[in-house]
Amino acid sequence: MQIKFLDFEREYGLLNQELNSKILSVINKGSFILGEELSRFESSFASYCGVKYAVGVNSGTDALHLALVSLGIKAQDEVIVPAFTYIATAMAVSYTGARPVFCDINEQDYNINLNDLKKKITSKTKAIIPVHLYGQPAAMPEILKIAREYNLKVIEDSAQAHGAEIYCSDGFKMAGSFSDLGCFSFYPTKNLGCYGDGGMVVTESEDLYNRLLKLRDYGRESKYSHIMLGYNSRLDNIQAAILLVKLKYLDSWNDKRRELAGYYNKALGGISGLRLPLANKNVKHVYHVYVVRAEKRKELIDYLSSNGVPSIIHYPIPCHLQKAYLDAVNKPGLAPVSEKISEEVLSLPLNPFLKTEELDYIISKIKDFY
Repeated sequence: MQIKFLDFEREYGLLNQELNSKILSVINKGSFILGEELSRFESSFASYCGVKYAVGVNSGTDALHLALVSLGIKAQDEVIVPAFTYIATAMAVSYTGARPVFCDINEQDYNINLNDLKKKITSKTKAIIPVHLYGQPAAMPEILKIAREYNLKVIEDSAQAHGAEIYCSDGFKMAGSFSDLGCFSFYPTKNLGCYGDGGMVVTESEDLYNRLLKLRDYGRESKYSHIMLGYNSRLDNIQAAILLVKLKYLDSWNDKRRELAGYYNKALGGISGLRLPLANKNVKHVYHVYVVRAEKRKELIDYLSSNGVPSIIHYPIPCHLQKAYLDAVNKPGLAPVSEKISEEVLSLPLNPFLKTEELDYIISKIKDFY
């Protein structure tokens, strides 16, 4: 049997009539930039996240970058980010001229470690970017408490957590809605993905919203009047139309991801040499990826591959050990948990279109290996 890690063909088979209709509508209208579809999607996504405002941009990386710029982050500032995340989180900070300060993670849920976070705060620290890694929300109430204590801004990197929720005193709230700004990616592999690059910044602040509208569109207030330095970072109407269709299915797809993760957990529990993902209490994990920690990881990858089962390492090198950041400060030993985890994690196939017989096949091959 040959398994796909992701199955865009099955997804498109389900949605093709709706998608084709929406895409043709945009083409026939000839409105491709900052049009009706984008406005509708921004409004719908803001409502979905439980916030007032949403600004579509051209990628999740730009969402983080423009969010930082909107907060006034600049050269000589420091922004704390997890050492174990995709490199875009750190690079968005670097684009502003500020310095990303790498913080270690928890060994249980792979999210930012609060004790190390507090140790990394200095007089230059201006913001924290917690990442809801793999679809598991970070400890936002506790992070916000630390931020208030030190007068820091908070930007949630929610690129892997569309629809994830955190329980707080008001009940469950969406990841991305807790902080000054929440940033999302719509890269095709995400739980909510378009057919190209795309991103979104959400906020409750009208002032930040208005700044972001200008920042994404050359800093202009009207067609040829530019009042600040801005960027060309707009979510295309065709991608917004695609996302409008997919947004209707997001909750059911996330439910399916949780169901499949539970199936994996039940079948793989108790295997010596394999550590399964933990879902924290008081959160709704959306399993952007299903990540195990495997002894004999390379051998397992090779064995699965030889039997038609793909797997991916998210992520093999922590940010502070990437050549782009390796220096006198960022060196081995800075984030020991991140370094350990990077040598063990392995993502198994999980998507809403995975069939039970395919899941059983993957599980049987893992059991055969161990």
